[in-house]
Amino acid sequence: MPDKLAYSWRYYFLSAILVLAALGVISRIAYLGVVKRNFLLNESRSRSVREVDIPAHRGMIKDRNGEPLAISIPMAAIWANPQLVSATSEQLIMLSQMLNLPISTVENKVSSHSKRDFVYLKRGVPPEIAVNIVALHIPGIYSNREYRRYYPEAEATAQVVGFTNIDDVGQEGLELAYNDWLRGVPGKMRVVKDRIGNIVANLGIVTPPQRGRDLILSIDRRVQYLAYQELKNTVLSHQADSGSVVVLQVKTGEIIAMANVPTFNPNNRAGVGSNSFRNRAVTDLFEPGSTMKTFSIASALDSGKYFPTSIINTNPGIFIINGNKVYDDEHKNNGVINVTQVLQKSSNIGVAKMTLSLPSERLLNLLHSVGFAQTTMSGFPGEASGILPDHLGWRPFMLATLAFGYGISVTALQLTQAYSVIANAGVLRPVTFLKTEQPAAGKQALTAKVAKQMLIMLESVLDIAGTGKRAAIPGYTVAGKTGTAWIAGPGGYYTNRYFSVFAGIAPVSNPELAVVVVVKNPHGQYYGGLVAAPAFARIMEGALRILGVPPDAANQ
Repeated sequence: MPDKLAYSWRYYFLSAILVLAALGVISRIAYLGVVKRNFLLNESRSRSVREVDIPAHRGMIKDRNGEPLAISIPMAAIWANPQLVSATSEQLIMLSQMLNLPISTVENKVSSHSKRDFVYLKRGVPPEIAVNIVALHIPGIYSNREYRRYYPEAEATAQVVGFTNIDDVGQEGLELAYNDWLRGVPGKMRVVKDRIGNIVANLGIVTPPQRGRDLILSIDRRVQYLAYQELKNTVLSHQADSGSVVVLQVKTGEIIAMANVPTFNPNNRAGVGSNSFRNRAVTDLFEPGSTMKTFSIASALDSGKYFPTSIINTNPGIFIINGNKVYDDEHKNNGVINVTQVLQKSSNIGVAKMTLSLPSERLLNLLHSVGFAQTTMSGFPGEASGILPDHLGWRPFMLATLAFGYGISVTALQLTQAYSVIANAGVLRPVTFLKTEQPAAGKQALTAKVAKQMLIMLESVLDIAGTGKRAAIPGYTVAGKTGTAWIAGPGGYYTNRYFSVFAGIAPVSNPELAVVVVVKNPHGQYYGGLVAAPAFARIMEGALRILGVPPDAANQ
């Protein structure tokens, strides 16, 4: 009997325990399924539902006629989770062939990051190749969409347009200057991932990507290519170190073309040094030589003391200023000449005598007025402001050399803008790389009378007796000025290295374009009239015809 009682007690005890355990499990299930349901669902989603970026399409850069200068094309990035990669020998061979990488490189990228869950194998992979890679079904190998920038004009526009990095972010040029405008805003997409990171379901777009805005430049692709090719030919034929050219629409301030040599291919920058990236036309300074005489003479005319016909005695071909000697080119004695001939013959003595007869502030103020020693406000990254020394304490010889282009440093863009003042009835207009329907307001930097006088005088520089006759263009009247200047070195000027410059305007009857050509250290011939002037003529003539500017009425 006692045994039966003991057995019954154990039976009921164990039964009670099982019942309580069952009730506990049921209670726990009910608690988790009802009370904690929302919390647990959120926790589950946080571990399996992810938001991933959708890359935004970067805006295009176009020329003034809508032709593309920079385009973002779809590409793919192939990446790996090293902790999950498991490939057969055959798969590894095929992967390396598709990526155009040695097998050892692929293996090293995976093994050297074995503790990470993400490493790029290769970026910028064509989409069709990426599809084939995914089709290999290698665990731990994935593909993401991205974009790569392509530049149809390559070398011709490289330093102006600039380029982006692998992440499609502007690094140089206008790509950098207008990066915020171009880049767009990435979107977000909600996806479900499995435990090893594979996307198993797309739950939809949370925020759609916002495409970047297009940028319409003032550049004309046709003129740009012409300017680049002519500059390249000039630099090569004269074995020069480098060169720059600027083509400016004088009535609007729009930059129609800007080119530099040497340049680079932005579509393939492998092995290219950063020195090739800079836009020399806005970043590099040079002493402009005799092209500065235009403004020295304008200052003299503006004083009212001189007129285009005023007589200047340059005898005996040497001018001594406090023991320093000033000569005209090739020590030539130009004798008694008028102010127009001073410009036409590019007389250092003539322009020095006029400048020294006036207060030093007059020339300095005029140079500031036409834009020297200040940026053009073009917005281009790294634009130089130039150098113009303080006039206080100047010696007469320093003022004289300034009058014919030494002691002042300018950029090619500054010099072009200054010549546009002469072309634009004395109005200094802001320059721009963007196409504009309504030109920005300018300021009167010179009187219209002096600007017109200078335009006529500059036209005489291209006469048969002038230094710029090789800049003449059949059918068009052209005004311009040659310049030749020693290159400054650490211990003074190199007497065998030069800047060759030509700055000009056309057509004189109704000015449309100002063009400046700068060639650094040409070998053999070095005068601006022999090196830069012929390049100017070819570029200006081609640009006028491309833009449909009719020849001067008198020459039709």
